[in-house]
Amino acid sequence: MRQGPGPEESEPGCEVPCAGPCHAQRVLQTLNTYRRSGTLTDVVLRAGGRDFPCHRAALSAGSAYFHSLFAVGRPERGPAVVPVAPEAPGTSPAGAAAALAVVLDYVYGAGVRLREEDEAAAVLALAERLGVAGLREACVRFLEGSLRAANSLALRRLAAAFSLAPLAERCGRVVRQAFAEVARHADFLELAPDEVAALLADPALGVAREEAVFEAAMRWVRHDAPARRGQLRRLLEHVRLPLLAPAYFLEKVETDELLQACGECRPLLLEARACFILGREAGALRTRPRRFMDLAEVIVVIGGCDRKGLLKLPFADAYHPESQRWTPLPSLPGYTRSEFAACALRNDVYVSGGHINSHDVWMFSSHLHTWIKVASLHKGRWRHKMAVVQGQLFAVGGFDGLRRLHSVERYDPFSNTWAAAAPLPEAVSSAAVASCAGQLFVIGGARQGGVNTDKVQCFDPKEDRWSLRSPAPFSQRCLEAVSLEDTIYVMGGLMSKIFNYDPGTDVWGEAAVLPSPVESCGVTVCDGKVHILGGRDDRGESTDKVFTFDPSSRQVEAQPSLQRCTSSHGCVTIIQSLGR
Repeated sequence: MRQGPGPEESEPGCEVPCAGPCHAQRVLQTLNTYRRSGTLTDVVLRAGGRDFPCHRAALSAGSAYFHSLFAVGRPERGPAVVPVAPEAPGTSPAGAAAALAVVLDYVYGAGVRLREEDEAAAVLALAERLGVAGLREACVRFLEGSLRAANSLALRRLAAAFSLAPLAERCGRVVRQAFAEVARHADFLELAPDEVAALLADPALGVAREEAVFEAAMRWVRHDAPARRGQLRRLLEHVRLPLLAPAYFLEKVETDELLQACGECRPLLLEARACFILGREAGALRTRPRRFMDLAEVIVVIGGCDRKGLLKLPFADAYHPESQRWTPLPSLPGYTRSEFAACALRNDVYVSGGHINSHDVWMFSSHLHTWIKVASLHKGRWRHKMAVVQGQLFAVGGFDGLRRLHSVERYDPFSNTWAAAAPLPEAVSSAAVASCAGQLFVIGGARQGGVNTDKVQCFDPKEDRWSLRSPAPFSQRCLEAVSLEDTIYVMGGLMSKIFNYDPGTDVWGEAAVLPSPVESCGVTVCDGKVHILGGRDDRGESTDKVFTFDPSSRQVEAQPSLQRCTSSHGCVTIIQSLGR
């Protein structure tokens, strides 16, 4: 059999395979050896007082800058000298020379050896200036590997300067997750006011307690108090003072000399003090725990009716939306009730009424983790509502089995007593009730004779007087309402929409469309969103569906279902320790 052609018998037109990448690597290694010994070099690069003999052809092949510089070329008797310096600010002469050495090693195929962040920054700046493709990625990988709390702010600035979005994002995560440690380093003290304010405002700061945020803000101001004291009010607005430990607030905050001298800060201190005494107002941003604190907002769901509305459910549970975890709570004593009123006051849960002529009022102490019976209502009622205004609890309207009620009662938690307040202009049951801007609003409901109303009744607790506002764009009962950022949101009543009302302008609007209409649902504000839980659908059956409405985006989104179908239940938001 005839053998194939030997080495000297290659067929015409066939190429003899070369060594490929290995051959190219050997050529680069040889050129690099020539560079180090000054063999056949035809140009000198100078940086930081050091000279680097090089080859124009090699530089042109590895750098867009040198390709442009040497492309035209001209005859010269001796090697040209080209000064080169990185553009990284603060780079020393020695650093400039070291950066150029790394760039040349890379161009000549010797790899990249980086030792510290400053060197990587200088190399990155020089590589960007010289247009050395590929070295950018090597520098970024090194910087990402060296990222830690101590250098996260410096690397974030570097990432922003060179438009390194992934690195900037990773730095931002480290800054948020390790904020307490980051704030102890000098880089934090050199931040611009806008940068500090943005950090303090971040709801995802990784702090266990708000004290760390307050101390960071004050440390930044004191670093240059004469120049920075004017920023104090602006920064303190982003510190959630009501979440500080009361003893810490009294000992460290109210006695601080800088704060005492800042008249603009006084309203923020008074707001925090009021929250300690009266409880947090629903929807106030500064009373919401940050996402990674030891405390968190949880939604408490109490009792209600089963799918067919025949059984009264004995359950009480707390739901943490962030972890989507349910925690069982002690059952409400005497749970055979429905269409009761539930409300949160000073981080405790109050439940009143729940069947015809019921006077009972129970309080779930979030601190003691148990139900406690408190002073009874003067007038038994059900299908009524409760709301908190300026630290006092109001029980409004309702039904006693015979007639709708005009009566309103005011509860003082300090004396554990109920007292009569001015009666409603029009008696209603199953109305929407919410407090907003220091006033109480009663919207819609069923009046005497079972006819629905569109009236909006407004109560001023300071004057103990009612007035009528612009009527609602609907006449419904079995409604629910919450307030968030000085706006009231109303839903339920088998309406397909969420309506919003601005007490300041007395104007109604449509906020969003619901996926399906419900009535007698649970509605509460948690983490800046309106949560709509359960309720009865248009077939009269209880549902386990949950939706959230975000006023900032005006979007309604489905959430994980309830543990069971329920309607006419209690639904409030309190703050709870995640360790419980």
